[in-house]
Amino acid sequence: MIMPRVTSLRASVTRSSRRSHHIGPPGRHVHLRLVRGRARLRRVSLATLLLVVGPGVLAGLSDDDPAGITTYSILGAKFGYRMLWVLALSTVALIVFHELGARMGVVTRKGLLALVREHRGPSGATIVLGALVVANLGTLCAEFAGVAAGAELLTGVSRYVSVPIAAVAVSVLVLRGSFHRVEHVLLALSLVFVAYVVSGFLAQPDWGQAARGLVVPSMPFTRDAVLVAVATLGTTLAPWGLAFIQSYAVDKRIRVEDLGYERVDVIVGAVMTGVIGVFVVVASAATLHVHGKTIHEARDAALALEPLAGHLAATLFGVGFIGAALLAAAVVPLSTAYSVSEAFQRPGDVNDSFAQAPLFYTSFGVVVVVAAGIVLIPGAPLIPILFLSQALNAVLLLVLLPFMRHLARDPEVMGRHALGPAGRVASGVALVLVAAAILALAVLTFT
Repeated sequence: MIMPRVTSLRASVTRSSRRSHHIGPPGRHVHLRLVRGRARLRRVSLATLLLVVGPGVLAGLSDDDPAGITTYSILGAKFGYRMLWVLALSTVALIVFHELGARMGVVTRKGLLALVREHRGPSGATIVLGALVVANLGTLCAEFAGVAAGAELLTGVSRYVSVPIAAVAVSVLVLRGSFHRVEHVLLALSLVFVAYVVSGFLAQPDWGQAARGLVVPSMPFTRDAVLVAVATLGTTLAPWGLAFIQSYAVDKRIRVEDLGYERVDVIVGAVMTGVIGVFVVVASAATLHVHGKTIHEARDAALALEPLAGHLAATLFGVGFIGAALLAAAVVPLSTAYSVSEAFQRPGDVNDSFAQAPLFYTSFGVVVVVAAGIVLIPGAPLIPILFLSQALNAVLLLVLLPFMRHLARDPEVMGRHALGPAGRVASGVALVLVAAAILALAVLTFT
């Protein structure tokens, strides 16, 4: 469709150049062709970027879910600006491994579990699948805990009403909507996060201390501080996101030649995640930490929004909590269903019917029902579920990241897109930092 238009344009320019002695120097026509060509190239590039965008932004923003917001709020309330560097390093690790996951999906056209099974055998696939299912179940419990906390804060509605409604709503949205429609609905929900950025500015924080906290590593070497650091790492670089972004890139059928655009998508999503997290920490440090307040329930965390919303802080926080929870609660079981289907080499796609992909739909339904059931246990503590599930995520990263790194380094798997020296160093350093944090937590816990 493009070639006839290009031929017509060239013929038009040629005819014009033959009459050039009547309207000006011929160089003007060459310049006109170059300007038009560059404009057309920019339109094509922008259109390609818009088609590719999605996996990185969605996976990144979904990390700022109720569990993430709670973890970042606890970090700011307990330690002020001092440990912002942990979030900065976690964001860098997020960029490294989300880019790795998206690249593997684009190049191989296979999800993480399918690649592990193919190149590391069924036993390797079983290990990775076990880690993912445990991590995803914990994360989905956190999302439903977020729905429960937000609904209680916003309307006083019991978790025994809000959680079942949320479970049915996200299941219908994901499994009965078209993939294209689901993607844009979920991206639209991410707009609720803007409130934290605005509140961070209005809280009049100490920006000098915040900047120092971002670039100067400092923390008390206590179990409490290390646990918060581990949870921050686990909520930012969530295991479910690693499998999801790779499967999503496959589902979108992104071409290898568009890999550069997908890198932009990944970086934008990760940076947005980090920026939102920084403002949650900053707002909590400027409002909770300075007054010595700790977070025991959602209402305590909502105080960080008082500079923006005043007496409506609880309302705004509740709306944001529920919106963020629904966004992630739709994505996490989808990631689980992708992984289970890939591990057992069964069809798995939201555009398939139940008859075409029974294991995919069954996996989605089981993890939703189990997670909702755990949150509905009488007396189940919502804030600990939201926070401690993220520390569990970090521990399970030690299972997933080595498999990803080894596959990405293998030229037989990735061809010319295998990890180069810089990528090997970056991913290796990130893996070492995760292991060091887990080891420190273990030492402080059991000694």
